Amino acid sequence: MAITTFLFDLDGTLMDSDALHHAAFNTILARWGREVDVDYYKTHIMGASNAMIFDHLFPGMPASEYLPLAEEKEQLFRSQLDQHVEPTPGIARLLEHIARIGGRSAVVTNAPRANAELMLKATGLAGRFDALVIGDELPRAKPDPLPYLTALQLLGGRADEAVAFEDSSSGVKAASGAKVWTYGMLGGLDETRLRAAGAHAVIRDFNGQPLWDKLAG
Repeated sequence: MAITTFLFDLDGTLMDSDALHHAAFNTILARWGREVDVDYYKTHIMGASNAMIFDHLFPGMPASEYLPLAEEKEQLFRSQLDQHVEPTPGIARLLEHIARIGGRSAVVTNAPRANAELMLKATGLAGRFDALVIGDELPRAKPDPLPYLTALQLLGGRADEAVAFEDSSSGVKAASGAKVWTYGMLGGLDETRLRAAGAHAVIRDFNGQPLWDKLAG
């Protein structure tokens, strides 16, 4: 079956942004004399929605209290973005392939829309995708499959003709839960954790041979 639909996570997949997010969370937590280490970040923050993140950080905190903190954290993150951030190697090659075959693509992210739009602009990727799906704008965000099912619906694609790219456990669970062949992107998590979450294959970047072998089909 030819692959015609391509679904991309954003943070840590189309660009390496985890260090910026980690630093922004620790800036907020410093008010309470707290910080999170890299392992906590990878386990409870990477790919999660802000509701899930703050439920772990501050159990029982109502939305009326965590939403201002979440927005402040996102503003801190956006302030750290340079005017241009290098995208993940191989993405230009893959986007050229998608255009050549007349394929369709979407970014599927739990990032707030303001973050997502700024990150795409910073990487020079704004306008290169057919749709942008924001998990927090849906009834359920990742790790629920709904964001990926929504992307498939928007693109008129089928799961058996699609591939997804994710770097977090919650994202991999969402994509594979939507029955989409999912590539775990090495970086924040190792191969063992990505496969445990449901990744069908693992690549370092978009030049990874397992990807191009599948596209050659």
